[in-house]
Amino acid sequence: MQNNTSRFSNRVEDYVKYRPHYPIEMISYLEQQSVLQPGMLLADIGSGTGISAELFLQKGYTVLGVEPNKEMREKSEALLKDYPAFNAVDGTAEHTTLEKHCIDVIIAGQAFHWFNPETTRAEFQRILKSTGYVVLVWNERMTGSPFEKAYEQLIERHGNEYKELNHRNIDIAVIEQFYHPSSVTLTEFANKQVFDYNGLEGRLLSSSYMPSREDDRYPALAADLKQLFDQFQEDGHITIHYTTRMYWGLLI
Repeated sequence: MQNNTSRFSNRVEDYVKYRPHYPIEMISYLEQQSVLQPGMLLADIGSGTGISAELFLQKGYTVLGVEPNKEMREKSEALLKDYPAFNAVDGTAEHTTLEKHCIDVIIAGQAFHWFNPETTRAEFQRILKSTGYVVLVWNERMTGSPFEKAYEQLIERHGNEYKELNHRNIDIAVIEQFYHPSSVTLTEFANKQVFDYNGLEGRLLSSSYMPSREDDRYPALAADLKQLFDQFQEDGHITIHYTTRMYWGLLI
């Protein structure tokens, strides 16, 4: 299996352009729940190119983005250069390199499934101020409509390690055990992306389990994707629907 730290190195541009962002309503909800309060220092673990960090930066929070992949970390620094409250850190969930008890809230967007839950939990306890909240977020692509079912089948047909990686650690039992003895709350939001063909292709290729453009398997993938797009497009566009799932709770 490909090294988790390097597996996105050749996909940074597609990741930046085509990965879904997160609903801004997440922030106001967390503020209403008193999870977030003004002046807090957040750690975004597995921060990638800064998609999740930017959401919190826009609302005035200070964010340390912990990301082990050099290419993605450097891209986040470039994209978020106008936010002085952002700093990128070379570290992992299991070894963040952050100081003890310095973080108010930990967030992880589309990343927890790469972590080792046991060692990550110990590290999160080390960097959080006494007890603190951990917020885990995923954009989960819907698979109910005819297009969504056909798109899922295309990924299963052409993807590498897709079934192994798709929902690893995104299991309620794993998540509940991670927060235990505290309870964890699941809050959901609707989300979507609208793409022309180039956008749909970029979205597909932003996933680490799909063949890259340099792969010998790419032409067959592109041909199937074009056929799928032509079959289901409306006015030259396809809509991908997501449910944004946010798990949050105290880590004690």
